[in-house]
Amino acid sequence: MATALKITRIEAFQVALPLREGRYTFSGGNYVEVFDSTIVAVHTDAGVTGYGETCPLGSVYLPAYAEGARAGIAKLGPALIGADPTALALVNERMDAALRGHPYAKSALDVACWDIFGKVAGQPIATLLGGRYGYAFPLYRAISQESPQEMAKKVEQYRSEGYTKFQLKVGGDPDTDIERIREVRALLQKGDVLVADANTSWSQHQAMRVAEAVRDLDVYIEQPCGSYLECLAVRRHTNRPFILDEIMNSAGDVVRGVADGAMDVINLKISRVGGLTRARVIRDLCVACGIAMTIEDTWGSDVATAAIAHLAHSTPPQALFSSTDFNSYTTVSTAEGAPKRAIGHLAAPKGPGLGIQPRPEILGKRVHSIP
Repeated sequence: MATALKITRIEAFQVALPLREGRYTFSGGNYVEVFDSTIVAVHTDAGVTGYGETCPLGSVYLPAYAEGARAGIAKLGPALIGADPTALALVNERMDAALRGHPYAKSALDVACWDIFGKVAGQPIATLLGGRYGYAFPLYRAISQESPQEMAKKVEQYRSEGYTKFQLKVGGDPDTDIERIREVRALLQKGDVLVADANTSWSQHQAMRVAEAVRDLDVYIEQPCGSYLECLAVRRHTNRPFILDEIMNSAGDVVRGVADGAMDVINLKISRVGGLTRARVIRDLCVACGIAMTIEDTWGSDVATAAIAHLAHSTPPQALFSSTDFNSYTTVSTAEGAPKRAIGHLAAPKGPGLGIQPRPEILGKRVHSIP
């Protein structure tokens, strides 16, 4: 019988990710210009190393922030020394016993263990998650919040690059948001998909107004309000397809939403639920219940994009609403072999594990080393 692997050391690196467009603006006037990402390296006694990444969208999007991710990793690391990284359920049990909550800190470690699992098995993570569907899968492009005219120009630009799915960042003044939606929808063509994402920032009465004003348009309404009950009230008012994001944090949330008929699509963000282990459970539950998914993360670079790609590429196409490639938004490449967008689509790497190799010169000096 083969001897089980053991985790011997965990390192964390801080990487700054400037944006190509200079600024990413979303609801409530919030914006990010340089993302603060954390990449982990999990080393084993067999010489196999796995990598993962967690990158919160600033400190106001979710109960998560970059410094908290690194503090959480420093707390979790000692509990994983000596653990078998390929025993993924047990790894997650150890993390939960060491730190209650903070899934975004656990996510990078879980993904790194999947990377090790794939390398030991000699298989891409997509294969371990169920197998690769087709050659590639479709991406959406997030359109940073600006004037209706500027957002329309951005959509035209990205449409010329092969994107057909667009997520407008709304969640501001309702009248302006209605204009944003109408301006963009008017220039799209048959088959193009438009999502109006308020990122929780409308009050219920504002969301009702917007939903009523766009009843005649082909547009999805995404996460209009901050609470589940507010969103459910809007859902029951509108005839537009409905997406839930920030309040879908567990399999239990999905079960409740399915029972209430609260959504048609969810956004499944890997770090928000704690990593690929739990994301796979939620993914498979949604497939079984007929709920489509946008599979993505809060943000990241090549490492996070690779993890997203493996989960998305192993999802049945009828259940995959869309996905994203964060490495096309930033100016820094953190890994070799990372998936790259082609005509609005992405494919998971075919090498073992994540199929990528981080660039030491970009990772720089480690900020944590455990033990």
